Amino acid sequence: MNFDLLIIGSGPGGYVAAIRASQLGMKTAVVERESLGGICLNWGCIPTKSLLKSAQVYEYFLHAADYGIALDGSVKPDFPKMVSRSRSVADGMSKGVQFLLKKNKIEVIKGTGKLKSPGVVAVTGEDGKVIDVKAQHIMLATGARSRELPNLKQDGKKVIGYREAMTLPTQPKSMVVVGSGAIGSEFAYFYQSLGTEVTLVEFLPNVVPLEDEEVSKQLERSFKKAKMKVMTSSSVEAVDISGDLCKVKIKTPKGEEHVEAEVVLSAVGIAPNIENIGLEELGVVVENGKVKVDAYYRTNVNGIYAIGDIVGGPALAHVASAEGITCVEKIAGHHPQPLDYGNIPGCTYTTPEVASVGMTEKAAREAGYELKVGKFPFTASGKAAAAGASDGFVKLVFDAKYGELLGAHLIGANVTEMIAELVMARKLETTGEEIIKAVHPHPTMSEAIMEAAAAAYGEVIHI
Repeated sequence: MNFDLLIIGSGPGGYVAAIRASQLGMKTAVVERESLGGICLNWGCIPTKSLLKSAQVYEYFLHAADYGIALDGSVKPDFPKMVSRSRSVADGMSKGVQFLLKKNKIEVIKGTGKLKSPGVVAVTGEDGKVIDVKAQHIMLATGARSRELPNLKQDGKKVIGYREAMTLPTQPKSMVVVGSGAIGSEFAYFYQSLGTEVTLVEFLPNVVPLEDEEVSKQLERSFKKAKMKVMTSSSVEAVDISGDLCKVKIKTPKGEEHVEAEVVLSAVGIAPNIENIGLEELGVVVENGKVKVDAYYRTNVNGIYAIGDIVGGPALAHVASAEGITCVEKIAGHHPQPLDYGNIPGCTYTTPEVASVGMTEKAAREAGYELKVGKFPFTASGKAAAAGASDGFVKLVFDAKYGELLGAHLIGANVTEMIAELVMARKLETTGEEIIKAVHPHPTMSEAIMEAAAAAYGEVIHI
């Protein structure tokens, strides 16, 4: 049990780092206490997208007549089957990670890892036995869990987190979702689309509050159009779970409101898993609840590294993967560039979808830039009209002086697939004029990117 690199955690940070390390010739092992693939693959990114796809297909059936299709008989969601499909998708992906680790000759050690001393991790197995595993380099990739508020304690039945929201035995008739970030908004959309009466509560003035304000307002309109109750600038003060229904006390700008619901979903963020992993014993520095690292994810203790949700930066799967690759390439003696956290895309898989990268218009103005802003609505897109998906727009923010693309903000069908073009454009320091002159295929949703750039420069054709 002696390795070049030992990674605690097999999420999208840990397993990706392990595979890259193996490719670079390191003898590598991964310690995992639950399922390979971590939260993202088993309880986050992948199974939620399966549920959301089921909801989308159900909505297609409800609107079949709009596409010239007549259905005989009723259409209704089979909630347990949706959950079962979601779990099956996650299980299949976890087996895929197992295959990849085996293919790359990476040792998988089942158990809970804890730093014991420099170069040594104590692993407690499921049988309670403890073994010491030695490694020249140790990477912490322990991820995060649902954060609990003091006045919103989760009991797993009436007040739940994202795990329970994915595996409820029956579809609730009513639900209060607290928090409208990606997790909260996605679950709110999923349950509302199936017929659950959803109330979405957000403490800040806008839903998906990290997004550009125009995007947030558009998503709120779409939610309200779907008959969802949206309460912004509001906070849940208390939840009484003593009766059959949860009685939720909500403080709003207009005063106190009381809402009853079968279930309350707490989606107020995540808490990093940094407890009981040996940080204190080795003197690893923690700041603001996150492990402090340098640009290559080295902690203050030689040979100890940390990536993913337990370090600063966006708590996103693709960020953890990129951090893990950068870290192991540096360990291997390569010269990777530090990750550009200003060019990380964010995606929310509601209907309509939300995707963005870079600065919001407000942030760019506050930073002192003179701007050219272009916006192209999907109501003017032939492909969107043909698809029956005309909600939303593409908004691009350029520096007026040099033409640099400062930010891109999209809301609409399939925009989570379109955002990569704009991430690449920013990576390559593409200007607005170059986007305009890059011929986009017709008819596609992606034409809206070219049109939005043209709008910023007064050259737009189709609006």
